[in-house]
Amino acid sequence: MTLWLLPLLPILSGVIIAVMGDRSRGRLGGLAVTVLGGTFVLALAAVTQEWTAYLIWSDALRLTASLTPISAAVALMVPAIALAVVFHATQHEQARGLGRLTGIMILFTGGMELVVVADDLLTLLIGWELIGACSWALISHKWRDIENPRSGLYAFVMTRFGDLGLFAAAMALYSATGSFDYAGIATLEGTFQWIVAFGILLSAASKAGQVPFSPWLFRAMAGPSSVSALLHAATLVAAGAYIIARLEPSLSLAPGFSVAAISIGLITALAGGVTGVLQNHAKRLLAASTSAQLGFMFVAVGAGYPGIAVLHLIVHATFKAPLFLSAGLAGDAAGSYRLDKMMLGQSMPIVGGLTAIAAVGLAGMPPAGGGWSKEEIIKAVEHTGYWLPIAVMLGGALSAAYTTRFLLLAFSWRGDDERSIEVPGRMETLGLGILAALTLTTSLLWYPPLAEAFAALLDMTLPKGSPLMLGLSLSFVAAGVLGGVYLVRRHPTLGTSGATAAASDWLGLSKLITIAVVRPIDALARTAAWIDDTLIDAGPRGVAFMGRKGAAFIAEVDNRVVDQGIRNTAAFGDWLAQVSDRFGETISDGIPEGSARLTGMLGRDIRRLQTGLSHHYYAYIIGGVIAVIAILAAGA
Repeated sequence: MTLWLLPLLPILSGVIIAVMGDRSRGRLGGLAVTVLGGTFVLALAAVTQEWTAYLIWSDALRLTASLTPISAAVALMVPAIALAVVFHATQHEQARGLGRLTGIMILFTGGMELVVVADDLLTLLIGWELIGACSWALISHKWRDIENPRSGLYAFVMTRFGDLGLFAAAMALYSATGSFDYAGIATLEGTFQWIVAFGILLSAASKAGQVPFSPWLFRAMAGPSSVSALLHAATLVAAGAYIIARLEPSLSLAPGFSVAAISIGLITALAGGVTGVLQNHAKRLLAASTSAQLGFMFVAVGAGYPGIAVLHLIVHATFKAPLFLSAGLAGDAAGSYRLDKMMLGQSMPIVGGLTAIAAVGLAGMPPAGGGWSKEEIIKAVEHTGYWLPIAVMLGGALSAAYTTRFLLLAFSWRGDDERSIEVPGRMETLGLGILAALTLTTSLLWYPPLAEAFAALLDMTLPKGSPLMLGLSLSFVAAGVLGGVYLVRRHPTLGTSGATAAASDWLGLSKLITIAVVRPIDALARTAAWIDDTLIDAGPRGVAFMGRKGAAFIAEVDNRVVDQGIRNTAAFGDWLAQVSDRFGETISDGIPEGSARLTGMLGRDIRRLQTGLSHHYYAYIIGGVIAVIAILAAGA
């Protein structure tokens, strides 16, 4: 049995469902459950039976797929999370365009599965491109609002810039080894090794929303909440952290890779934490938290614990997806994503309760699985000294602060609430409930034998940490929770105006990118367009001008000479015709008329000769004889 079935089932099914168009919510929900449930079964079979696959394009190019312990765990996680999220989308999102949305989300899941099973950079690139295109289509789903396609394009271009690193890595690997196989990365040295390692790191950072690429995650919030949940929990963003964890044994051989990964992750975790605390937009707060949490994963990879990073990736998916779904339900109910305008706990107690379960995981608090995996990351960096673990703890405190603020502002009780809130139905909360149950399940990881058994499945050993660091870390979390409560009570509108509002947009990074990158590139593009229009196009325009002038001259000559000659010829012909008509009439009519008159005159004269008198006739005869004699005499 081929491993290609795992990505192909959702890819082909997604295309068919998208082409089918809109159907009833029940039918689309059934199709989503069937396809993604089947994908999960295929993933389970592939993992247990160790499926592999390859496709030979030519002697030089071949696509390969296989599963390592890390990729096997992610291959199971992706359809499990996607099933609940896509089903929620079929029950909650707008009916118009729902078939297309459902199909592309399933296709998106298939693309992610192709990324996960890839065993070479060429196969990875195909999956990478597919999820990039799907993310653009999904962010731009509500395309009738012109800002949404623009946001989709912004996110697409930003991640595409990072993708250049993956293309460079693929070309360098092929140039050095004659193959795209992952196995060849470990054999590289020198420049090729550096290009491959940092090219992949650049591409992973852009997909994962790490600094300086983080602002695209805010623009991606233009998509439906279900899309945000899938994108942040199980597909595009997760792909960035997954790929460097998958290739860490080879990438870490490159000098500077580990330090770079830790630096990028730590800066993003702290910047994302501060941004999340200052944000008043529910979905953007969660987007900033995604960057921060994936920053922790980059730190774990850089510290040499890719398995810990993947564990946090899986746990993160279980609590981040329900948080986005609940944010969507709250935003639709309140008519706005402004946290200070929500406070929907009284109207939506079930959603609020399910959100609280997931929020405990994001806050990194025991007994949630999110708390356990975050503590494992701190253990993983303990061997580096004190500063790095404390920096990660600070990031954890910020996580606790923005999560507390999110939960209390979105779902706290409001005594004087007289709003008419449309409460989501049972089918709309079903997906949220399934994901909250998964979040609760991950709490079992706090039980050491179970955690060690799970780690063994990933072919890894859990790091050892000190009780002192654990106590210190939990103190940071407690401080973060208290800080979040303080901000809600004292500054409920934090981030809505003034300096905090400006800082909530990635601490001014978005504006810096606009000033330092977007505007210069835009100016360069305008200059190039001006050069093209003014200079390069000047030649063709000059030829066209001369052509027009030449044509005008020829037309003038034609009017003045040729046409005038024709007109004169016509006038001469008319004159000649008139003359001919006048003389012709005279001649043609005069000849017969003159002949007739002469004949008439002769006839009348001859009739005078016929008098009937004999002596007249004798005289005529004598006269004739005399005339004959005279003629003869003259002839003689």
